[in-house]
Parts: sequence; C-alpha cells; structure tokens
Amino acid sequence: MFRMAPHHSPRFLDIVNAAKQSVREVTVDDVKQMLDGKADFLLIDVREDNEWAKDHLPAAVHLGKGILERDVEQRVPDLGTPMVLYCGGGFRSALAADALQRMGYTNVASMDGGIREWREKGLPLTNE
Repeated sequence: MFRMAPHHSPRFLDIVNAAKQSVREVTVDDVKQMLDGKADFLLIDVREDNEWAKDHLPAAVHLGKGILERDVEQRVPDLGTPMVLYCGGGFRSALAADALQRMGYTNVASMDGGIREWREKGLPLTNE
C-alpha cells in the first residue's frame, strides 16, 4: 500500500492513510502531462526549505507544509484554484491537501510518489 514506508511510524501512517481516503491523488505521469499541456493549475512543493533548495519541479512554487495553512489564503485567494501538491513521496502532500480541503479549497490534489518518483523517471528538475 505505501511505498518506502518502513521508516515511518504507525501513527503517522494512520493519519496519512486517513488523508489519502479524502484527497484526490494524481500520478507523476498525470502531472507531467498537465505541465506539458500547459494546464492551468498551481503546482505547490510542500517540502522543507532545504529540500526545495536542493531541487524541485521547474513550474513549482514553494509553500512548505509548516507554513501552508498560514500563508495559502494570501497566495491563493480563490478557493476553486486548481492545485497539485507534492512532497518527497506523497505522504506530506496528502496531509497538506487534506488540510486545504478542510479550509474550503475545492480543487486540490496530491501527487502520489512525489519528487522521488519524478526523479526516478528522469524528469526535469531545477534548483533555481
């Protein structure tokens, strides 16, 4: 069910599983296709600052999970804005997407597999 999960605690996995039941997930291939097709959506990297600085998807904006709920309304005032969130593997982004839905955002998805799968597929990354 969960990839690369042995190092995660059972309680963390419990809340991730609950979040994944209520959020829409998209695949890495879906996101690549959306980017290639110039789809109108906001791609949000919810990882920590040091992870973002190392590398991230070229079209992404950074709103780390630690500040997302605090800052998202200023950055994204329209609750219907299409958003795809990603993290390292899809766990934190599922939690973040769930939180945004509870805040009233209606078009939020989490990229399952995260940047780890994006990287494994050899897709483009930047550190700019």
